[in-house]
Amino acid sequence: MTDPQIAILMLAIFIGLVFLGFPIAFTLMALGIAFGYYAYFDPSRMWRAFNRLDDTASWWDSTSLWLEGLYNNRIFDLFVNQTYTVISNEVLTAIPLFLFMGYVVERANIVDKLFSTLALATRNIPGSMGVAALLTCALFATATGIVGAVVTLMGLLALPQMLKSRYDNSFASGIICAGGTLGILIPPSIMLIVYAAASGVSIVRLYAAALLPGFTLVGLYLIYIFGRALINPKLAPKPSKDELPEVPLAQMLWMLVTSFLPLALLILSVLGSILFGLATPTEAASIGALGGMVLAIAYRAMTFQRLRESVYLTVRTTAMVCWLFVGSYTFSAVFSYLGGETVIAEFVQGLDLTPIQFLLIAQLIIFLLGWPLEWSEIIIIFVPIFLPLLPIFGIDPLFFGVLVALNLQTSFLTPPMAMSAYYLKGIAPPQIRLTEIFRGVLPYCAMVLIAMVLMYQFPEIVFALPDAFYGSR
Repeated sequence: MTDPQIAILMLAIFIGLVFLGFPIAFTLMALGIAFGYYAYFDPSRMWRAFNRLDDTASWWDSTSLWLEGLYNNRIFDLFVNQTYTVISNEVLTAIPLFLFMGYVVERANIVDKLFSTLALATRNIPGSMGVAALLTCALFATATGIVGAVVTLMGLLALPQMLKSRYDNSFASGIICAGGTLGILIPPSIMLIVYAAASGVSIVRLYAAALLPGFTLVGLYLIYIFGRALINPKLAPKPSKDELPEVPLAQMLWMLVTSFLPLALLILSVLGSILFGLATPTEAASIGALGGMVLAIAYRAMTFQRLRESVYLTVRTTAMVCWLFVGSYTFSAVFSYLGGETVIAEFVQGLDLTPIQFLLIAQLIIFLLGWPLEWSEIIIIFVPIFLPLLPIFGIDPLFFGVLVALNLQTSFLTPPMAMSAYYLKGIAPPQIRLTEIFRGVLPYCAMVLIAMVLMYQFPEIVFALPDAFYGSR
C-alpha cells in the first residue's frame, strides 16, 4: 500500500472505532502514534542504538538499549510537542474561564428570577411564557454555552409553568430545546473559541461575525412562537391573573433591574471588552469568571459546595477538550504527512464543484456527523479536514465557521439523535412523550435552515460587523 492509501485506511479505522463506542480522544492518540511510528520510522535511528550492544553488556543495559532503539522515533517527539502546543495555546486558555463563569451562573439561582420577571413583562402578548422562556434560554445559554445545562435547568423551571398554563406539550418542549442550543452560536461561545484555535481565525473577528446571525436566529424563533400562538391560541393560552398577576410599573422595572440587568451587564461587559479591543478573550473571560462569582454572592447563592462543583465541572470539561486537541493534532499531523489531505483535496477538486455546491456538501456532512458526535469532536477532528479546501473554492474560513456554528444547532434538534430532546426528556414530567418533544423541535430546524439560506444569500450578515470594527477582509 502507498502512504496516501495508508492515511485513508487510518481515517477509516478511526471512524469505525468511533461508531463502536471507543473513547474518541484516546483513539485519536493511539492511531496517531501507531501510524506515526510507521510514517516516521527511520531504521538508522534504531540501529544506532542496537549497534551499541555487545556480549559483555548486562541484562539491564541490553534492555535499556533495546528500548531506546524501539522508542527512537520522531512520533514521540511530535506527540510531546503537540501536547505542549495545546497547553500553551493562549486562545484555549479562555475556555476554562468561560466554563467556570457559566457553571457559577448556573448555580446562582439567577435563571428562575429572570424567567419569572420576563413572563410578567410579556404577559399581554401571544405566547408570552414561550417568549419569556426563549429569551431566558438565549441569555442563559450565552452566559454558559453548555447545552445540557441550559435545557435541563429551563426544563425544570419553565416547562412546568408552561404546562400549568395549558401550553401544548410539543410547543412548550420545542421552545426549551431550541433555546438551549443558542449558546453554541451567540458569543461568547466556547464552540467559536475551539473553532478559532483549530482554524487560526481571529476569535475577535469570529465573535463579531457571529453576533448578527445569532440575533437573526433568535428573531426567527420569536417570530415562529409569536405567529403560532397568534394563529392558534390553544397552543399557548393567555395566562390568567392567578397565574401571572398584574404588577405596578415601578415594581416591574425594579424586578427587571434586579434579575435581567445584572446578567445582561455581565455578558455585555465580557463581550464588549473583547469586541472593542479593551481586553483579550482570556482577560475578558477572567473578568466574566470574577463577575459570575460576584453575582452569585450578591444573590446569596455562593456556597463552598457550589464553588467546588463549578471547579470540578470546569476541570473535567477543559480536560476533555484539551485531550481532544492533543489527539486531533497528532492524528492530523500524521494523516497529512502520509498524504491523506492531498488525496482528499485532489478528490474534491476532481468533482468540479462550484463554491455553493462544496458548501452544501460540507454542511451536509457536518449535519450527519452531528448525530453520533458532540460539537467539540466535530470541530476539533473533522472541520480541519475541510479547512485546507476552503482556499480552493475561495471561501472565507470566517464565513465557514459561522455556518458550522449555525449548522450544529440542528445536530441537537434533529431526531432521532436530538440530544437536546433527550436532555429534556430526562427531567420532563412522565406525560411528556419523546415523540412529542421531537415534533416540537422540528420547526426550529426549519428556522435554522432559513437562517443558513439568508447567510448564503446575504453574506454581509456575517461580514458587516467584523468589517466595520476591524476593517475589510
